[in-house]
Amino acid sequence: MLDSDVRGWVEADMLTRKFMTVREVAELAQVGEATVRHWIKDGDLRAIDVGREWRIIPRDLEAFLERHATFPPAVPPAEAAGEPGTR
Repeated sequence: MLDSDVRGWVEADMLTRKFMTVREVAELAQVGEATVRHWIKDGDLRAIDVGREWRIIPRDLEAFLERHATFPPAVPPAEAAGEPGTR
């Protein structure tokens, strides 16, 4: 169980976030809403149950997409070139 200070911080943090609807996620990912709901119900995509609807935090969608990528993100050009101060 979370201690009251930590719980208060978590609750405040959740209230300051922008939530996305299933429809917004579906449009962004170019899939159907049923697919997004399937990801949620399978536990692949973290979502918050708000009554009869789901809300997704953009960071959770980004984490989902990263986990399902076929290879790691591209290295930024400056880092690939070995420029000073990039590592």
